[in-house]
Amino acid sequence: MKKLTITILFIITALTVQAQDPIFTQYFMVPQTINPAFTAFMETTSAGVVHRSQWPDAKLKINSDYAFLNTWSEDMNSGFGVNFLSQRESFTNYSLSQVNASYTYRVQISDYWYFHPALEVGYGSKSYGFQNMVLEDQINIGSGTIDPTSSDPLALNNKVGYFDVGAGFLFNNEDCWIGGSLRHLNKPNISFTMAGNLPLDMFFSINGGFETEVSNSFFPFDSKLLITANYMQQSKFNRFDLGAGLIFERFFFGVIAATNPARNNPNAPLLTSINPYFGVQYEHFKIGYSYDVITNSMGRNGGVHEFSLLYQFDWEKKCQGCPDYF
Repeated sequence: MKKLTITILFIITALTVQAQDPIFTQYFMVPQTINPAFTAFMETTSAGVVHRSQWPDAKLKINSDYAFLNTWSEDMNSGFGVNFLSQRESFTNYSLSQVNASYTYRVQISDYWYFHPALEVGYGSKSYGFQNMVLEDQINIGSGTIDPTSSDPLALNNKVGYFDVGAGFLFNNEDCWIGGSLRHLNKPNISFTMAGNLPLDMFFSINGGFETEVSNSFFPFDSKLLITANYMQQSKFNRFDLGAGLIFERFFFGVIAATNPARNNPNAPLLTSINPYFGVQYEHFKIGYSYDVITNSMGRNGGVHEFSLLYQFDWEKKCQGCPDYF
């Protein structure tokens, strides 16, 4: 039983390291998922949700959801936000729930450039289905009963809670932006053992983008080209996404290439998925859909489906120096 427990702990640790922080394909739609400095970036009140269904045809199904509400205070020159993250995995019954509050401040550093430092704090909870596990000292052979508690040093908690701290920054003008963020600055302990110590690795990201008008004889008036890039690193694993898309008055579409620069496995491909996306924007609403086409040898897995829905309350308001595509 102890060997089984140790094996399960090893699997859990591997899963925790490799897939700790959910990553959304449509990071450009809800950039706050990777950088708290995007909180109320449009200097309006907005809300939205993103749902991600990963590998629906495989045994290891993962569903992730992100919801947020942001608002801007012109008097305080600040943005305030609250967001909720949920992730569920079917094979081990692993689940993650976390609620965060974020704050950002706007600093004008030149006629065209702005700087947004940000802070994010929250509380997270992780759980596995350990309630059905029975350890050796719980078995009473004489009476044929099972004790509900165990003194085994490898006894596991079904749930672990932790406080989390993150920070970010953003430089932007009307056409482009570049920023970075660090999650888990306090490296919270996420061990499921009673006396264990498993610090959560910091998640580092650098994100940037550029938009330019491409109106000509081929494209309608006010059409734009959007280029986005997002590099992420956690422990020894990293990922780099590069995307390009076209934005028209009410429609947008494009494609993102997800790559694995570290290639920790010698047989792992550099290009891990091709992710086409499209969407509609009309007045207060913006709706998006993306599908990740996996390029590695995982077999039949169903890819990754992602849906996003955003609502901007005062959508006609124009902020100072913001890229219009948001």
